[in-house]
Amino acid sequence: MGRPSLKSIVEALRGAGHALVCDEPVDPDLELAEIQRRLYRSQAPAVLFTNVAGCRFPMLANLFGTIERARYVFRDTYESVRRAIELKIEPQAFFRQPTRYWKAPLTALAMQPRRVRSGPILHERIRLSELPQLRSWPLDGGPFITLPQVYTEDVNASGWRKSNLGMYRVQLSGNEYARDREMGLHYQIHRGIGVHHQAALRAGKPFRVNVFVGGHPAMTLAAVMPLPEGLPELTFAGALAGHRIPLVDGSAVDGNRDGRPSLYADADFCICGTVEPDRELPEGPFGDHLGYYSLQHPYPVLRVEQIFARKDAIWPFTVVGRPPQEDTTFGQLIHELTGPVIPTVLPGVKEVNAVDAAGVHPLLLAIGSERYVPYRSNDRPAELLTQANAILGHGQMSLAKYLFIVNAFDDPELDLHDIGRFFRHLLARVDWSRDLHFQTRTTIDTLDYTGDAINEGSKLVVAARGPVRRELATETPRDLRLPDGFNDPRLALPGVLVVQAPPAGDHRGEEYDPDLRRFCESSSFSAAGSTVALVTLVDDSRFAAETLNNWLWTTFTRSQPSQDVLGIGGFSERKHWGCLGPLIIDARLKPRQAPPLVEEAKISARVDARAAGGSMLSKWL
Repeated sequence: MGRPSLKSIVEALRGAGHALVCDEPVDPDLELAEIQRRLYRSQAPAVLFTNVAGCRFPMLANLFGTIERARYVFRDTYESVRRAIELKIEPQAFFRQPTRYWKAPLTALAMQPRRVRSGPILHERIRLSELPQLRSWPLDGGPFITLPQVYTEDVNASGWRKSNLGMYRVQLSGNEYARDREMGLHYQIHRGIGVHHQAALRAGKPFRVNVFVGGHPAMTLAAVMPLPEGLPELTFAGALAGHRIPLVDGSAVDGNRDGRPSLYADADFCICGTVEPDRELPEGPFGDHLGYYSLQHPYPVLRVEQIFARKDAIWPFTVVGRPPQEDTTFGQLIHELTGPVIPTVLPGVKEVNAVDAAGVHPLLLAIGSERYVPYRSNDRPAELLTQANAILGHGQMSLAKYLFIVNAFDDPELDLHDIGRFFRHLLARVDWSRDLHFQTRTTIDTLDYTGDAINEGSKLVVAARGPVRRELATETPRDLRLPDGFNDPRLALPGVLVVQAPPAGDHRGEEYDPDLRRFCESSSFSAAGSTVALVTLVDDSRFAAETLNNWLWTTFTRSQPSQDVLGIGGFSERKHWGCLGPLIIDARLKPRQAPPLVEEAKISARVDARAAGGSMLSKWL
């Protein structure tokens, strides 16, 4: 039996009720993305669109639309991979329970990619303009590949053993790119491709890149997997796919030169190109996973040399936007597979949650453990701070902007993924005069525009332990008096108040926004004993308090700790900042920040009409 193609996987999904085929005409310019967003929200099946305007290739939506479907795709290998990870944590378990781990050698074998002379990917050559031109949001700078697998190899040690497979943004056309000859390649800070790019520059050699689309879904998941540096993503993909990933020697393909990275033989599409040295062009804007536009910036240009497609090629796609979206499923899968590893690489840390609703990188929650001096009744965080530093020094978690960490021993039943309960636990115990720890003038996520410049910002660690020190408000304080211009206070969570504030002005030359400072100096909260622990200043308090996800998204994607965090009774002592009363976070949208994503009304109306007109997708639209 041959290796499964994406087409055969779709057929299997159809047979299990997880996918269907839609032959109705659809437009890849905004309409298809609007349909996908609705399919995801409705937990609809995956849909293969076979009648895409201006494109001869079918497009697959919502493949990872539910966690149940994702588990079904990997049903034959998922448990084997989880058990292989268990053995990584505790190798001796193999000898204690050999029947549980009997497939481990097979999984290990599948982790080794293998060389092949040819493959389905080499069926035909096409032009860049023949690929689906998907545009997802009204202000997007052009069509993008939304599920790319960007593959590179080390120019000093070619081959898969030092390869990198990542999901980096690829703009197909638009802006100043030469039609059919150039694409934009956007990769963010702290990504493996940067190591390869730098090695090529130092060696004075061409930096060659292959972009795969499609193939086994294991390759897509592998491209977003936060694996340790030095562990090739292809090994994980092989384990999850259940077979050795087949690679065609890139240098042996007709027309290629020495140094071309390998081609994934089972991909549906492969774009081969070279990054032009010392040349950048404007890339973007692009609607991104924080729920805002990533603005236009200069990024490397990929000179396209060849594009291959298999005979039965399918173009899988997703839509990136304010979470939850389809990539939320990636986060769930990653947590299920790698969650047990965290305590082995971060001693004392029980669990970490990169909060999807807050855009992942802006907010981390963690449960640590205080073990340093168990014979003392001191409730001052100690080891929690060591663990927080370890978290912020580990891989992509280093991009976090806010990290809230608590002590496991204070509540052994605390569930890190019950976010409301986590905040109630922390806010009932936190001492704002002691438990705030800032890092300033450091790096943050490339897509986060709350700082003064790209990649530049600050971090805040809140470490709380000990007994309950306050009762949290369950209703808006009746005697609350707000400064002029502030109104409509609402409770978002016990102890968390959101207040509608005047629109933010451009105050980049000042240390703090004058309205934020005025609120802290003029509000009626007492400096001690308040049942309100945290106040968020927002543009729309009704929206921010409506759901927990709204509060998380508004608060942590629109604020920068060093600029937007103050408090009632604030003070500075020996370079430590704290406050005696409630903490205040200014989460208004600032002029320096990128605009939020908003659907185009006429496209929404078109999809509404499609639903009302008896489309086969009506029940999900």
